[in-house]
Amino acid sequence: MKTTMEAQRITLSLADHSGGFETSPERVRLADLARFADDVQVFLRGDTKEVDTQNLEVAVQKGSLAILTAPIMGTPRLFADLRALLDGELLEGIDTKRQEVIERWQKMARQSRELAYKISAPFLERPVIVSADTDFRADDADQWVQVERYIRGEIQDLGGATKANAHVRLPDGTTLKVTTEKDLLRDDKENRLYKTAMLRIRAEYNVLSRELRSARLIEFVEYTGKVDEEELDRLTRRGASAWKDVADPTAWVDELRGGRH
Repeated sequence: MKTTMEAQRITLSLADHSGGFETSPERVRLADLARFADDVQVFLRGDTKEVDTQNLEVAVQKGSLAILTAPIMGTPRLFADLRALLDGELLEGIDTKRQEVIERWQKMARQSRELAYKISAPFLERPVIVSADTDFRADDADQWVQVERYIRGEIQDLGGATKANAHVRLPDGTTLKVTTEKDLLRDDKENRLYKTAMLRIRAEYNVLSRELRSARLIEFVEYTGKVDEEELDRLTRRGASAWKDVADPTAWVDELRGGRH
């Protein structure tokens, strides 16, 4: 068995009969080809961009449709993730981007038994197969929900050469990356860098850990940390007027609650 210290060719295959024919290099639906090629690129690159997929050469082969990479080396996380996929179907510890690809393949394979994916390499004892008969899943697979909410934090980075995003330091000290459209940043007249801002975002929210991920900016919301003294005085007067006929507000609240305990 070859060690993972050597350069390795990796083959990622799509077996698909769902269109009424066997997908192959000679015949494949354009959308399927584009989606598979994008998934392969995301999987190889990973969240840390371990593989330079922009310059990586590949060959398209039969099997049904297989992408064979040129020899890859110096990617210990990729090789470790491939071994982990052989060890079990729980995607714990797998690179985030690779996990997303495997989850997406698993979901598609469950929808059609005529669809399957395979990853093989010389150092693997057997191929990694994703099909209707497998059950690859994240430990927190059902804990993430789509939410829309407001967040407040200091904008520590804003822009991006290829993809526009903002890095927001939240009150708890963590940093959240929020992607956005370049037009939104270009049209924003406010200089927000290193200033506290309120953002309206759409994101995935973990109901157990309360973590946010895959955040996308909808809009900046005008925010001020200063107290509006006039508004505060108005609300104070309104509250005093509402309670003026109650001799002992504390006793009144206790009575509503059924007395002291």
